[in-house]
Amino acid sequence: MRIVLDTNVVVSGLLWSASPRHLLDAVRAGRASAFTSRELLEELADVLSRPHLVPLLTKQQTSAAALVQGYALLATIVTSAEISATIIADPDDDALIATALAARADLIISGDRKVLDLKHHHGIAIVNPAEAQRLLST
Repeated sequence: MRIVLDTNVVVSGLLWSASPRHLLDAVRAGRASAFTSRELLEELADVLSRPHLVPLLTKQQTSAAALVQGYALLATIVTSAEISATIIADPDDDALIATALAARADLIISGDRKVLDLKHHHGIAIVNPAEAQRLLST
């Protein structure tokens, strides 16, 4: 299954144990293929560098750069598709949709209500991490 993970899911998967972590484990085990883009990797670097996460990264003896590099190696990087504005409430989320279209993804996985409210886009299902974990385990 071809998946694109929203930045909020990647951050949760890298830093905590829950459904997002299981999704990253599924990619590592070859049960799914993750795709990302330069835009999503830049957003990941920005989020992981936020001051409130620095103590957690320090405690885990890692850095934002190391986590971004590791995720970039785990996922296949694609060039985002050109799309018209899709998520009006938060245009930054359009990078997620553009990446999924370029990757010909089966699933977009997000914890963001504005993204989840779309439910699907051009035949790509949009689900939360728990639903994605269920789909990957069947």
